[in-house]
Parts: sequence; C-alpha cells; structure tokens
Amino acid sequence: MDLPSTIARPIDHEVVIKKSRFLAHLAPAATVAEADAVIARRRKELWDAGHHCVAMVLGTGADGASQTARSSDDGEPGGTAGVPMLEVLRHRDMTDLVAVVTRYFGGVKLGAGGLVRAYSGAVAGALDVAAASGALLRRELLYEVEVPVPHGDAGRIDNVLRDWASSHGSVMEPPAYDAVAHLRLLVPREQLDTLAADVASASAGALSPTVGEARVVDVPARRP
Repeated sequence: MDLPSTIARPIDHEVVIKKSRFLAHLAPAATVAEADAVIARRRKELWDAGHHCVAMVLGTGADGASQTARSSDDGEPGGTAGVPMLEVLRHRDMTDLVAVVTRYFGGVKLGAGGLVRAYSGAVAGALDVAAASGALLRRELLYEVEVPVPHGDAGRIDNVLRDWASSHGSVMEPPAYDAVAHLRLLVPREQLDTLAADVASASAGALSPTVGEARVVDVPARRP
C-alpha cells in the first residue's frame, strides 16, 4: 500500500523574486490545532509581513479520502497562493504538515501567474531542502516481528538482524528480556518470507520469527 510522506522537523526556505521575499516554512502537524498553532506563531514572529499564505494536508489515507486539506490566500488574489501551495503538497504525496509562505512585498507586482509560480516554487523548494537534509520521511505499513533468542545467542543474532534490517527496508525496535531475549523488528510484508529463511539459516534452523500486527511507521526517505 502506497502511503504519503511527511517531514521529521520544521524546514525553512526563502525565494526572492523581483525584490519580493517569499519565506516558506514547513512544519509537522498531526491535527488542525497543531497546524493552526504553527500559523499563529509565524504571524506573531513575522508580524510586519503583508501576507501569510497557508496550505495543510493532514491524515494518512493512501487515496486521500481520509485526509483533511485546507488552504488560504491571506489577501493575495484568489487562487494565486494557497491552492498552488496545496497542489505541490498533493503532487509530492505529502501529509501531516502545514506550509506557511510569508511574503514581504518588494514594490513590483508579479501578476497572477507570477504569484502562482512564486508561492508554489517556495513550497517545492522547501520540500527539496527537506529531502536533501534527511528530514523527509516515507510512511510505510510494516509488520511487527519478534524473534525469541536464548540469551547466550542474543548478541550474535541481534547483529545479524541489524545488518539484515538495513538492507531490507526494515527497522529494529528495542528488545525485551525475560527467560529469553525478544528481538523485535518492523518488516515490509514482502520481506517476511526472506526474514524467516535468513533467521533459520543464521541459527541452523533453531529460531523462527513470529509475525504480529501491521502498523504505519515513519522511516527516513532515501536521499536524492
């Protein structure tokens, strides 16, 4: 299942066009209240700017059906700011974030087309910065897997699983301990059979993973 991506931390990016400054600010937001708090903070910090245009997409729906999307032109001509910003977020398959582009007018009118290009370009540039800096997260459906291991073999098998996870799109989770060590991973569905075979090979058939429930997980995206 293809799920939208998100960001791990706030991202800032500035574009200057004909002396007008467009300051893009992207921030993670899981709810409308969190997004509104980001917008209010930007308005307070940059109180002397002419416009604070907004686009937000919230929700994890793969087809967009369960997502919330909102935008605002904040005084710019209708359709020249918020909607183009929102289209960039949708085109890049982003979710759970808010984009605020603040404009300081430079004295030269850009026209409707120029504004569309400026606001959409500022958001696109900020997303490029997120990707290049490692702040972009891909959202995946991974399965909880547990491998019970005798304590004497736990260190070796833990190293095997860490190496395996790094090359199979999986994530190691903290282990748990009782009578045995419970080594835990999050694994894509298509890798479950491979994991079972590799665990059996590494343990001469003595160990086998137990597959649990699936859950949505944010993992770092591959850098361009």
